[in-house]
Amino acid sequence: MAILTKEQAQAILKKALGFSKADECEITLSGNEGGNIRYARNEVSTSGAEENVSMAVESRFGKRSGVATINEFDDKSLEKVIRRSEEIAKLAPESPEYVELLGPQKYITTKANFDSTAKIDPAYRAEAAAKSIKAASDKGLTAAGFLEHYTRFTAKMNNKGLFAYHPSTDIDFSVTMRTEDGTGSGYVTQDFSDASKLDTGKASQIAAEKAANSRNAKALEPGKYTVILEPAASIDLLRNMFFNMDQRNAEEGRSFLSKPGGKTKVGEKLVDERITVYSDPTNPEVPTAPFAGDGRPQEKVTWIDKGVVKNLYNTRYWASNKGSASIPPPGNVIMEGGSQSLEDMIKSTKRGILVTRLWYIRAVDPQTLLYTGLTRDGTFYIENGKIMYPVKNFRFNESPVIMLNNLEALGKPQRINGSLVPPMKVRDFTFTSLSDAV
Repeated sequence: MAILTKEQAQAILKKALGFSKADECEITLSGNEGGNIRYARNEVSTSGAEENVSMAVESRFGKRSGVATINEFDDKSLEKVIRRSEEIAKLAPESPEYVELLGPQKYITTKANFDSTAKIDPAYRAEAAAKSIKAASDKGLTAAGFLEHYTRFTAKMNNKGLFAYHPSTDIDFSVTMRTEDGTGSGYVTQDFSDASKLDTGKASQIAAEKAANSRNAKALEPGKYTVILEPAASIDLLRNMFFNMDQRNAEEGRSFLSKPGGKTKVGEKLVDERITVYSDPTNPEVPTAPFAGDGRPQEKVTWIDKGVVKNLYNTRYWASNKGSASIPPPGNVIMEGGSQSLEDMIKSTKRGILVTRLWYIRAVDPQTLLYTGLTRDGTFYIENGKIMYPVKNFRFNESPVIMLNNLEALGKPQRINGSLVPPMKVRDFTFTSLSDAV
């Protein structure tokens, strides 16, 4: 029962709404089923499957609201969860930011559900792990990896006439490989909506090559370097930027997009003119739901156009309060790139550092988006267009805003963590100290 069809979900939601006595009632029904496999030291350690369906009911009396959840769907249970949400609503204080529920909405069609992923079974997971382990053992390396896949659905209905339904699938794979002497490490991660695009053996070759080539790293002096950031290195910094483009935070002075007097940097050039960022739920590489969590339609929205800030997202309350266009947070992030390959970027670099991955990233200053973190799993020194040798890992202090102003080149966008971002070459990236971690 974990994955309900549109008709099945609609029938349950209608029945539940029939028990409501509240002024307003909105119900969200969601479910998932999937599985995973984990391996370490070139042996599978765990494998499992899961499924779940749950319902969340929000009832409102005037400006008071209450929420209750349940995972049983017989008539008695449906009435029980409705009554519980109503009881909570009557005890709740009035919301100062109340906005009435949405009525009927029109949603675009997105294709995010693939049979190739939905039909994955234990045999597929075992073979996927075996291919990755073989890539490690063939080179005398040790692999530790994880693969998980899910089929999901979300359905929403309220007593104002809104109904939304969206099915989706996704598969995520990552593996770290180490040399036997423990001095070399490599990493790769890939995710797709369509599992037919994933080849764990081929992906694992990337991690294996990085691990084998990163043995006995040399120490370089910290400082400002030209860096080539692979998508796994830049994605967290970029997401911390793009998913913080909130209108309210900016207008209340709590954001990197804030200006004095409650103004924002919308309409101003923020980063290099080669940077264009948008979200699009219909993008075939990173498809997402056609509606946001509050039921607002998701459409293509440009956030940064040729370096200029174009839009900020908001809540329905803030949009109404400020008379702004109502724009929900993005479901994905797509950053346009260039035509260069990673190899092209390396060849054009006189002196720099190739970074596979950043991790342990922490905020230093939210208003400038200054972050600190560490490189790991393959950091290499480049000289005169060639990778010369592996280098010890660095701690960095950098802001993605500064990073995107120091841009030298962009590569072809790749999917990572549900978004599309390109590898990029950036000058004057700040490394502050060395790390002995591999």
